Parts: sequence; structure tokens; C-alpha cells
Amino acid sequence: MSNTGVLNKLYTGEGGLDFVGRRRTWYSIAAGVIVVCILAIALRGFTLGIDFVGGTKMNLPASDLTTSEVSQTFTDATGVTPESVQIVGSGDSRILEISSVRLSEEQIDAARSAMYDAYKPVDAAGTQTPDVIGDSTVSESWGSTITNRMIISMLVFLGAVFVYIAVRLQREMAVAAIAALLVDLIAISGIYALVGFEVTPATVIGLLTVLAFSLYDTVIVFDKVRENTAGYLGNTRRTYAEHANLAINQTVMRSISTTVISALPILALMIVAVWLMGVGTLKDLALVQLIGVIEGTFSSVFLATPILVSLKNRTKETKAHNEKVAAFRDPEHRAPADEEPEEPKEQPKRRVDSTQTPRSTGASWRPNR
Repeated sequence: MSNTGVLNKLYTGEGGLDFVGRRRTWYSIAAGVIVVCILAIALRGFTLGIDFVGGTKMNLPASDLTTSEVSQTFTDATGVTPESVQIVGSGDSRILEISSVRLSEEQIDAARSAMYDAYKPVDAAGTQTPDVIGDSTVSESWGSTITNRMIISMLVFLGAVFVYIAVRLQREMAVAAIAALLVDLIAISGIYALVGFEVTPATVIGLLTVLAFSLYDTVIVFDKVRENTAGYLGNTRRTYAEHANLAINQTVMRSISTTVISALPILALMIVAVWLMGVGTLKDLALVQLIGVIEGTFSSVFLATPILVSLKNRTKETKAHNEKVAAFRDPEHRAPADEEPEEPKEQPKRRVDSTQTPRSTGASWRPNR
């Protein structure tokens, strides 16, 4: 089949790809991703922001500064080696950020004075002032509180999702949706651990957002599956898996379109946040959303419905229906297509015998004759 034909069938919803039939392939890919991500989480761990582990973050206009010289100035003034020193943004909006363990007020004041004396930073009006050197400090207890609340919010979200889908659709659909969401969660977390992206509260907010996006896409497909499989046990034309595969084909173009439309503003946000403004919070939010939207589309199309089919095929009703469909399609149980049906025997026509046939005189009766 040509690529044009497949795309045309996908566009019209007629069904061009066997998503469900190749579910073992998707399971293998997902299993490989899960293994890599779990190893990354276990071996590398997460780069947690100060909101989770506590600490101090200082920032100032980058100007022509280098991270190495600022790091040395900070260490000489506080006696503490910074955990990270980085420059974010571009042009005049570039900002130099310093992250370290929690500092006392005396250490913060000493670092501010040392950096002001060494670099003379200026504000937007071009005036030299130490006020442009900002700082924020988070205690370890606050970080642990934020972490606990993040875990609780995640569990509440997954529980609410399961109950809603189980009540609104079907129990098997709820299980499949939760399984796909867990794959999303592990994949996104593994990418953050593998690459070393910093995890901040904005990251958690973005993660919950993309999980909701993935769930929305999954529910759309499941609703179409429910529509296609309504009363499927009463016919032998298609199996449950074939009905479900048709539902994916009927909605896949919508999923792709939604992903592209969602990714474009996220990319724009990343460009504005990182390249132009240098706003770290926007960067964290946009990054997790971009990764999640792409991964969420994969799970909703290639994992959620195939998992649903695998669960359904384990039920007695679906097993029996699959056997009926197979028997109906078995040529041994059907009349050969080239065999002509037997013509019914001609029934003898009913005849009425007459003992005497009157002879015609050729005359006709007329009135008054």
C-alpha cells in the first residue's frame, strides 16, 4: 500500500494501520524505555531544585561575567563552593544564577558585597547598585513538605482518574488508562534523570498538566472504542480487537493534529523563556510539557488501547466471541464461494381435465337477437 493511500485512509478514518495487531512490538518498545528510565532514576537520581531540598539561590545581571570567576568570588566570600553557576537568557536579559546549600544571612550579605565590589552590576536604568543582586532561601523542612505534597497530589490525581473512567466508561478502560499514565510518568521522570534537568515545582505542575493531556487523548480513543464495540457480541463480522483498532485509526489524525498544535506554542514559550527572557520557571514548565505531549500521544495511541484489548481478550465473553468470529471465517464451516446453490426441483403444475370441450359456432350473442 502506498504512503499516500495509508495517509488518506488515516485522514478519512477508514483504517490504514494495524495498531492493535502489533501490540507486542509496542509493548517491547515501552518495556525497553521503562527499563532505561528506571536505571537512570536509580543510578543518576534527580537534580532537585532548592524548593525540594532547601538551599540558597542568588542571581545578578550576567553582563560580561564568566561562571568560573563568579564561582570563585562566591566561594571566597562565603567559604562555600556553589553547587551550580549558570547563565540563562540572551542579550541584555542574561542572568547569572548561583545555587548552593542554605546560607546564613551573614554569608548572603558577604556574597552580595563581594560580587558588587568585584563586578559593579547595574540596573535597568544603568545605575550601579547592589540591589540588583537577588537571593532566595528555602529551608530543608519546607522542601520536604513540598515533596510530600507533590506525592500526595500525584496519588490523588491517579485515583480520581481511575474512578472517573471506571464509572464513565469501563473498568478495563480505567486499568488501561492508568497503565498508560504510569508509562508516561516513568518515561518523563527517566528523561529528567538521564539528562539532568532540574526538577522544580514548575516541573511538577507541568507534569500534572501533560498527564491530564495524555488522559484526555486516551479517553477520546476509548469513547470511540466503546461506540464501535456496542453490541459486538451479537455479530461475527469483527472481533473486539478489530473494532478497537478501527477506533484508533478513526481518531489518530485528531491525536496527531492536537499534538502538533499543542507543541507549537510550547516551543514558542521555550524560545521566549530561555533565549529571550531567561526565566527559569517558564523554561521548566515548557520543557516538561514538550516532552510530555510527545510521549503522551505515543502512550494514548500505541499503548492504552492495545492494553485494553489485551485485558478484554482475557474475559470469557470476548474469548467466546473471538472463537465465533474465527469459526464464521473458517472456510470449512461455510459453503465454498464457487459452488452454485442447488436449484429447487420444479413442482408439477396443477392441471384441470375437461371431459368435453364445447365447440364454437362462430356466432356471438347480441341483445334483441
